[in-house]
Amino acid sequence: MRVAIALMVEPIPPITLPPASNPAQEGEWLRAALWRWLNQEFIPEDANQQIAERAAQIFVRQRMEGENDLGALVMAIVTEMESFDFSNSFFGEFAVANAVIDLLLDSLGFDRCCGQ
Repeated sequence: MRVAIALMVEPIPPITLPPASNPAQEGEWLRAALWRWLNQEFIPEDANQQIAERAAQIFVRQRMEGENDLGALVMAIVTEMESFDFSNSFFGEFAVANAVIDLLLDSLGFDRCCGQ
């Protein structure tokens, strides 16, 4: 006889970044951190600098437009990075967006495992 067990799983609440006080400084931090991550994840490539710069530009523009929702920021990065030429890279737009999430969550002290 099988017994079904229903698990009550609470959704993870959206993560909202504090309002941007200096988007240019945030962008420079993100550019440097993402470039470092890209170089460490596989091998350093010339394309990594361009990828980091483009992702940081998107992030800064979104922040200057008042976007604070992490999910919306990541979707903007994925959407706009689709037009980037990743042919000289091991990465793609989803890997870049996921790295941005990880870097931002680490900087905010979030435990990525449990959303806290």
